[in-house]
Amino acid sequence: MTDKFKPRIALVLGGTSPEREVSKLTGKSIYEALKFLGYEVKVINPAYGTNQPDDVNKLFSKEDFAGISNQNYLTCIASELFDNIDLAFLALHGKWGEDGTIQSLFELRGINYTGSKVLASSISMDKAMSKRLFKHFDIITPDWILLDKDQVNTSKVVELINNKLGFPCVIKPNDQGSTVGLTVCRDGTGVEQALELSFQYSNKTLIEEYIPGHEVTVAILDNKPFPVLEIKPKHNVYDYECKYTGGMSEYEVPANFPDEVLKNIQLQALKAFNSIGCSVYARMDFRLNDDTEPYCLEVNTLPGMTSTSLVPKMAEAVGISFQELVNTIIKLSL
Repeated sequence: MTDKFKPRIALVLGGTSPEREVSKLTGKSIYEALKFLGYEVKVINPAYGTNQPDDVNKLFSKEDFAGISNQNYLTCIASELFDNIDLAFLALHGKWGEDGTIQSLFELRGINYTGSKVLASSISMDKAMSKRLFKHFDIITPDWILLDKDQVNTSKVVELINNKLGFPCVIKPNDQGSTVGLTVCRDGTGVEQALELSFQYSNKTLIEEYIPGHEVTVAILDNKPFPVLEIKPKHNVYDYECKYTGGMSEYEVPANFPDEVLKNIQLQALKAFNSIGCSVYARMDFRLNDDTEPYCLEVNTLPGMTSTSLVPKMAEAVGISFQELVNTIIKLSL
């Protein structure tokens, strides 16, 4: 991208997933950065179809402006709203945003977009598939069990957990983010309720070995790892409340571990990034056990991008401002 060429950008946010409120926060921060950088930007929520509000602030509102549906994505992207757009900057989170669906629609329309392509996006939202690839590429990941919604017998599931994983364990939807629908079960008594919660959000549930220790994460930008960031949540798990409520978590970047441990985490993050074919940028989440072994939990191909989110914190630690980060993502995506 030359200095003379300023791409016209559609900032795509909201959507229909349970994470759409967080997506709007991400979108607002990116919008402010894009305006600061002098880009011509149009804000679009595909869940509204062609019924977009005239007031841009309604697109950032916590409350939905109008009725939303998955069908509206098709109408929206096929419409004149995306005429003369050079790049779609994706600020979506969750299903239909991070799972390759909207990426496929943009490719059919011939529109460039930010972040990983269709295959990597779809794999990243399928936690079990990601973990199979982690195993193949010798990336340590917690052991797991995958369950279908119509094949669940609670007593048999408890027996399976005891035999394969042991308690405590983590029960969560296979294709959601932001710890939506996640439960840590200390024993078998909570399994039935945890499964019911998980299956509210997905037809597949992942039961995962619980790794005690530290919560750490690493972002990759242009195939280069940022410094390791440690998350210190007020709860035992970095859950939705700890992620999005001020004061519920503390962050340390670079994390305070020996250099060889930090380098190993960065190496594992880069391997995870490449194992599912990511491009441009992504964030890899880990649990670091008491022996400082990093267990890769998942890859986030569209991580949170508010000015106080984890990826901008890591960028800031190496002298990259939020505006510079947004600008770099645009350049790499083009």
